[in-house]
Amino acid sequence: MREKYFHPHLTYTDFKEGKFDKAILAVGSAENHGFHLPFGTDTLVSLAIAEEVAKKVEGLLVLPPVTYGVSFHYDDFPFTLTLRPEVLVEVLKDILDSSIRQGINHIIIINGHDGNIAPIEIASRSIKVKHPDSFIASLDAWWVKAGELLPPHTFEVWEGLGHAGEGETSIVLHLYPQLTRMENARGVVPDLPDNLDIKWKFSEITPYGATGDPTKGTPEKGEKMFKALVDCVVKFIQEMEKAGWKYGEKAKL
Repeated sequence: MREKYFHPHLTYTDFKEGKFDKAILAVGSAENHGFHLPFGTDTLVSLAIAEEVAKKVEGLLVLPPVTYGVSFHYDDFPFTLTLRPEVLVEVLKDILDSSIRQGINHIIIINGHDGNIAPIEIASRSIKVKHPDSFIASLDAWWVKAGELLPPHTFEVWEGLGHAGEGETSIVLHLYPQLTRMENARGVVPDLPDNLDIKWKFSEITPYGATGDPTKGTPEKGEKMFKALVDCVVKFIQEMEKAGWKYGEKAKL
């Protein structure tokens, strides 16, 4: 059945009937996720969040996801594919610019991968300067946000963090259990200084292509994470719509 909010599934007629006035964009990657999660994890999770939000928010168009990210730092582990940072910046700028030129200038970005955070920031800032009346907001790191939204002690190891760790494994077990190979799950909590941010290659901090403890992942934890993240984004959009998409000094006018 054609989803009435997912751009690739829509006809021109569907689009006009949908009365879309805002859009949501999932940005993922194509990279190794340990020995147990699919290469497309970052895209699959961010798109699932975007689609679930669209089910709850009227007039929200789900754009085609960006399925490649900046993954140089993971490419010691096969089979990782990567874009150069400057390429992802330009891709995102073109997508955002296209949406705005087509008449939708309220755009939410759901990011699934750490290497995309800087390119998303650069692209979004650039487009905001070019189109001052646009509204662009991003969920940069859902894996961090989920831990902030859920009760303390939801996770057992490293607050659920890690690439293909407890949290990420849990949300994939909830959304796509058929794509996991939990019998192969292994990870390590890296021993890193925390006073400065080391620019590591992933193979320097884990031999498994995973950090954290994926063996502690469960679909029950993943369901809680997914619901909390979706509710967070839905609430944000609803609050911004109520405020007329105004914030800061604009909201005082």
